[in-house]
Amino acid sequence: MSTYAGPIDGLPPQTALHTGRAVFTESYAVIPRGVMSDIVTSYLPGWGKTRFWVIARPMTGFSETFSQYILDIPSEGGSDAPEPEPGAEGVLFVTEGRLRLTLDGAPHVLGAGGYAYLPPGCDWTLHNVSAAPARLHWLRKLYEPAAGVAPPESFVTNEQHHAPAAMPGTKGAWATTRFVDPFDMRHDMHVNIVTFQPGGLIPFEETHVMEHGLYVLEGKAVYKLNKDWVEVEAGDFMWLRAYCPQACYAAGPGPFRYLLYKDVNRHAKLRGPGAFGR
Repeated sequence: MSTYAGPIDGLPPQTALHTGRAVFTESYAVIPRGVMSDIVTSYLPGWGKTRFWVIARPMTGFSETFSQYILDIPSEGGSDAPEPEPGAEGVLFVTEGRLRLTLDGAPHVLGAGGYAYLPPGCDWTLHNVSAAPARLHWLRKLYEPAAGVAPPESFVTNEQHHAPAAMPGTKGAWATTRFVDPFDMRHDMHVNIVTFQPGGLIPFEETHVMEHGLYVLEGKAVYKLNKDWVEVEAGDFMWLRAYCPQACYAAGPGPFRYLLYKDVNRHAKLRGPGAFGR
């Protein structure tokens, strides 16, 4: 049975120590679960009764390609006009409760582990129609068209319908639950779930062009971020800049799992913002 961590309600007591694991550097950031308290939530236009933890947003020296929210939606909360940005695509991943997603006129019920891909320009609404609160992740990115490639279609599924694929030579100690075919060029981002069994590891320092957002759903591990080994646990968020070296060792006692964002399948831009050409 999968479990999904989330922020902790309330504030730490006045007797709590200040020192924690939060860190923000030029190549990575760690936002621990313990600092995602009520006081750092936001409320956004178009959403009724909904709190947001904004854990990634595009800005110089931080996330370049995506934003990521954790939403807390009480009973009868939600939105009829959730996405304000033309051209934005999104992924919803539910960690708690039950939600009604209406996507291009079709109703869907999303429970824990529910996953929806929202292509640019689609019509969608989201509401909590149950008595219990619901929580989910919403990842957003401006879709980058490619010549001769049609935009992807929407889909709704659940993690339980996808078997994790073991990484070569790991005998299942390191596996990825993929919701999109890696060879499908229509998609310019992947949002997957990575699982390490106790003793599983990334046995080399991955250094690559993809930007990463990692939200720890379950377990704990030590993660190599640039030059530092950092302890992380369920409910923590990590951002990794492109080319930031990364490795991982999951000692247990249970599985270590995280929701992973990365930008994929597009050429490097040579002109425009962030490039040398004009």
